[in-house]
Amino acid sequence: MESRVILSDKQLSITLHRLCHQLIENHGDFSQTVFLGLQPRGIYLARRIVHMLKDLCGCSVTYGELDITFYRDDVRRHESPLIPSTTKVDFLIENKKVVLIDDVLFTGRTIRAGLDAMLAFGRPTFVELLVLVDRRFSRELPIQPDYIGKVIDAIDSERVKVFWNENDGLDQVTLFNVQQKNE
Repeated sequence: MESRVILSDKQLSITLHRLCHQLIENHGDFSQTVFLGLQPRGIYLARRIVHMLKDLCGCSVTYGELDITFYRDDVRRHESPLIPSTTKVDFLIENKKVVLIDDVLFTGRTIRAGLDAMLAFGRPTFVELLVLVDRRFSRELPIQPDYIGKVIDAIDSERVKVFWNENDGLDQVTLFNVQQKNE
């Protein structure tokens, strides 16, 4: 399996700072904004963004983690039972600005499930999407991000993997070429 680094540790840090500054420019003090990280891997990006925002602007940031397992349109296509992640949202999003955060935007199906799951906590004023990597030519649904760390054009046999120091021991975004077996 071939791989290529898309964002190194230093590039990832610069990208995260840029995304935070864009959020500060558009949202100000975040008093009417909530952040929702999508389980399982979007929460690592969301936690970093929220931590950096607190450091940069010294303001309070409302943050939650949203599990979308049973909102997916492919939930019944798995042979083994799915094990959901934890939803940690202890606030209502009614009339709030919501920033959904995920690591990689591929087909758009995870984001669609996140939108459905989010509505259990109220009806927001509007929703924005922040992603670290946008695979823009792979979309199956008409979903586009508002904040993008990196745009890549990848073919179907390539996969994007985001490594987070907290979970994987390093900070890096890698593009893998997955060889398909002829069977």
